[in-house]
Amino acid sequence: MKEILIIDDEPEIRNFLSYLLSQKGYQVTLCKSGRDFEQLLPELTADLAMIDVKLPDASGLDILKQLKQAMPHCITIIMTGYSTVKTAVEAIKLGANDYIEKPFDSIDELEALLDHLLDHHHTPYSHDIQLLADKLGLMVGDSKEMHHLLTLAYKIAGKNINVLIEGETGSGKDVLASFIHHASHRSDYPFIAINCGALSESLLESELFGHEKGAFTGAVKERKGVFEIADKGTLFLDEIAEASPATQVKLLRTIETGEYMRIGDEALRRTNTRIIAASHADLAAAVKENTFREDLLYRLDVVKLTIPPLRERKQDIPLFVYHFLKMHNASLSFSDEAIELLVKYAWPGNIRELSNVIKRAVTLAEDETVTITPHYLPEKIKISSSPAKESPAEQLEGSVLESYLEQWTEEMLRLWKNEREIILDDVLLHVKELEVEVGKALVTKTIKETMGNRKAAAEKLKISTRQLRYLLSEKN
Repeated sequence: MKEILIIDDEPEIRNFLSYLLSQKGYQVTLCKSGRDFEQLLPELTADLAMIDVKLPDASGLDILKQLKQAMPHCITIIMTGYSTVKTAVEAIKLGANDYIEKPFDSIDELEALLDHLLDHHHTPYSHDIQLLADKLGLMVGDSKEMHHLLTLAYKIAGKNINVLIEGETGSGKDVLASFIHHASHRSDYPFIAINCGALSESLLESELFGHEKGAFTGAVKERKGVFEIADKGTLFLDEIAEASPATQVKLLRTIETGEYMRIGDEALRRTNTRIIAASHADLAAAVKENTFREDLLYRLDVVKLTIPPLRERKQDIPLFVYHFLKMHNASLSFSDEAIELLVKYAWPGNIRELSNVIKRAVTLAEDETVTITPHYLPEKIKISSSPAKESPAEQLEGSVLESYLEQWTEEMLRLWKNEREIILDDVLLHVKELEVEVGKALVTKTIKETMGNRKAAAEKLKISTRQLRYLLSEKN
């Protein structure tokens, strides 16, 4: 007979759970306080424990730690109110298997959760996580930090709570957002991504909320916004820090009430959309600088997931190289010297930059060799000997920029002279990369010339400060 421990200070909750679980054939032990638990602990055995996160004389997190130390294999569920969901998420980070909110909305769901955990406790999450990650192209590797991050993401995916993802450009925030959506109960409904930094304020508002015909110049017909299209699904707001103050106000209202209005319409519409937001910037710092609303951050940051940069997962680089080679169906390998250079490089563009470098090397080396040597790597990687964190623009300053331009020209000439099939999309992507890298280099150089004054740098370059921030942080 399975033994279940209930720790809750509310008599109604204890009595209800005791009756429900006893009727299902479980043996139930009740505790009403932290003191009760400590007295029972020396002789306590349990297959599953349900722990209230707030007790009069103890913290549910402290009890969780004690229980996990005494009975590592005991399944644990944290019970919480909405106001303490963040604490419940902390409990999952400490090893809790799940959490449920009080009051219980559905007895059937509660029973299903208990039955699932008791019946499938020995089936690891890792298998399902890896299958979904492979399907979506999410790079995991052997990093403990990434495995812990994905386990947490997988556990909270089924909860109806907003998620904030932080991570550097190119680290895979969009893929992690997609992972959460596809692991959730909303997976049969739309997943829509919007880059808040890529649109002007008026265009972003129209994309989010939609507009009526004639609402503004060019609005020749009505258009649904993504809050309407993604109803019951997930909306991924990338680079949320770039949203204007006015847009932040409207987003806050929609998140709080589930209501919005199309531009040019006074009718209120409702949406049941889960929000996953992301930013490469530190939103807490943005709040202190008065560029981001604190109340909006509070609504978005129910669960925060931070993706570690690639330079902190260097042990995974050889695995990722093999993955990308396999993805390109390349019968090639990298020399030890080339792998060593890839591992030493700081990867300011993270996974996205690595993917581009491997694709470039494969394109250049095909039909010439079976082993990719440093000769086929970009100049910036060959001359980079320091693992310190640098932005791509900083790495391309001065002589480095000259070397990059020489390498780029050499590669383009090679493609021009190539008599074999040429993929035009790859060539145009290469041209786009030149635009991005040179733009970053010029912006960084100008910021240094203006002693860090970004407004002055933008004026000198004849661009807006919004464009300047976008060039520095968005494109790779």
